[in-house]
Amino acid sequence: MDTVQVALDLAGIFVFALSGALLAVRVRFDIVGVVVLAVITGIGGGIIRDVLIGDVPPASFRDWRFFLVPTAAALLAFRFHPRLRRIERTIDWFDAAGLGLFCATGASKSLFFGLDPVPSVLLGVVSGVGGGVLRDLLAGRTPVVLREDVYVVPALVAATLVVVAYESGWFPAWVPLAAAAVCFVLRLLALHFRWQAPRASDLRD
Repeated sequence: MDTVQVALDLAGIFVFALSGALLAVRVRFDIVGVVVLAVITGIGGGIIRDVLIGDVPPASFRDWRFFLVPTAAALLAFRFHPRLRRIERTIDWFDAAGLGLFCATGASKSLFFGLDPVPSVLLGVVSGVGGGVLRDLLAGRTPVVLREDVYVVPALVAATLVVVAYESGWFPAWVPLAAAAVCFVLRLLALHFRWQAPRASDLRD
């Protein structure tokens, strides 16, 4: 696997794992639960991506770093977690960072494996939201992707930017990182301004 791809994957795993570990602390999991939730959050989206593109066994099972990084993030969060009243905001920040990194790397890896543009965008989104969905389900809360606030749109924008750059023939190594940054900023703006996707109750006869 390309060095840049691995570095971005590990960065995404770390920040997503932190979000999982902090949520586990918030819902009062013990240390085993914190580690398990962090690992699943960190590598869940990547495993889904790799299985769907045919990169099996998934990279997470072929490289010890893919388990060491989320475990380290879990222990870090368990030992140095902030006060409970500040954890929710911290979870949102790390979740936004993980979303950006994974949707960008998911789209780029799908392209490198020969997938067409549209499936690559979709897989970018799936790999971005997969770990968060597993995290929320195991923590007993409705997955954030299904809530009212804007979540999928930033991932979709970032994955599309990666695919457009690749298809245009201009794909320097920093493109996925830039796309991840766009996703991160959009997600934080959505949280700050409380942007919401349309709801059925918003429709009027």
